[in-house]
Amino acid sequence: METPQSPDHGPAAHSAPPTVPPNTPPSAAADTPPPADRLLAGRTALVTGAASGIGRACAQALAAAGAHVHVVDKAADAAKSLAEEIGGTAWVVDLSVPDEVDTLPADVDVVVNNAGLQHVAPVHEFPPDRFALIQRVMVEAPFRILRRTLPGMYERGWGRVVNISSVHGLRASPYKSAYVMAKHALEGLSKVVALEAAEHGVTSNCVSPGYVRTPLVENQIAAQARAHGISEEEVVGRVMLERSAIKRLIEPDDVAEAVLWLCGPRTVHVTGISLSMDGGWTAN
Repeated sequence: METPQSPDHGPAAHSAPPTVPPNTPPSAAADTPPPADRLLAGRTALVTGAASGIGRACAQALAAAGAHVHVVDKAADAAKSLAEEIGGTAWVVDLSVPDEVDTLPADVDVVVNNAGLQHVAPVHEFPPDRFALIQRVMVEAPFRILRRTLPGMYERGWGRVVNISSVHGLRASPYKSAYVMAKHALEGLSKVVALEAAEHGVTSNCVSPGYVRTPLVENQIAAQARAHGISEEEVVGRVMLERSAIKRLIEPDDVAEAVLWLCGPRTVHVTGISLSMDGGWTAN
């Protein structure tokens, strides 16, 4: 989730680069492949909305696997703190501003498009400026990032694009027109990239979870509890997870593990998919 804080942008904290140049394939970095827990040694990753929630978990998982991670978020303090923690680089950028998006590094091996925001209102009452903001952050920004990063991946013959979609990229819910539309668009962009990038050794996939225990979802829980006059536990069980067979929220670390798997060596033929993590929601 992208979190609104500092208006400044650009690299905010920089640590030493990895000892292996990021453009060096793992097989060329040593006589033997890296161990399984360092499967991204020598690689560079960019994660948007990385200061909290799913993005934070993804940044931590990719760094633990050996990648140098560009931590992208508007929340300056949180982004810098995480970058310091994982040995990455913080970029304080507002993804709703195209000129700021275009300052992000283009020379990366892994892109995780995660940043998002939500607004709940019926279509006839939905504020057009809020609708446009959601599309800029969740559709235009991923497009701009991929437009700049794919050429380098093509040149190196390897790359992984993972778009954090949602069950709402596959199913609709009332009052979430902007979010549902943006996630459907992200799913479409992911599939187009999968088709175009296949010959270059680059895969593109979506991870499409149900409700994840993130600040965005926790804010929704509190708001719905107030609106319906029920407890937050009832909101989770009776409202949010009504269509899910598994009646508990997904943890960010679980999503991050799926992202890491898609970046691994055994998923070269996995491209153009939407990996549902919805507790059985879409099985209904």
